[in-house]
Amino acid sequence: MSTVVIDASNLILGRMASHVAKRLLAGERIVIVNAEKAVISGSKKSIVEEYKDHVLAKRRLKDPEKGPKKIRRPDLIVKLTVRGMLPYKKPRGLEAYKRLKVYIGVPREYEGSPMIKVEEADASKLSLRKFMTVGELAALFGWPPPKA
Repeated sequence: MSTVVIDASNLILGRMASHVAKRLLAGERIVIVNAEKAVISGSKKSIVEEYKDHVLAKRRLKDPEKGPKKIRRPDLIVKLTVRGMLPYKKPRGLEAYKRLKVYIGVPREYEGSPMIKVEEADASKLSLRKFMTVGELAALFGWPPPKA
């Protein structure tokens, strides 16, 4: 089974994730590179507020630090977005989810391989130029970007 490498640079996160989820359910192995360069559309303020409310919300129990860890890395943000579009609690969705790999930057083993750009997810199609990258969002919540 061949591996499809998708370059997430300048791709809208939700549209790319739905495209990837369809291909995973069809049985393909998918690798997403440059996850920190994927784009989330909307104003920066609304994106940050929504992320705080849904992902970083603390549980209101005795010890809110216990429980699910909060996701701050860009590759995990992208992976969680794809997981939300899969029926991952069922065997078919779980198998599909296991065929997904997401990386920050481009790892050495995928540098020479042909990369696919998902045309319907290109950020140039956004009517408003309001967006922020997943890397910027992660940096706001404590992810230290790798040193160049």
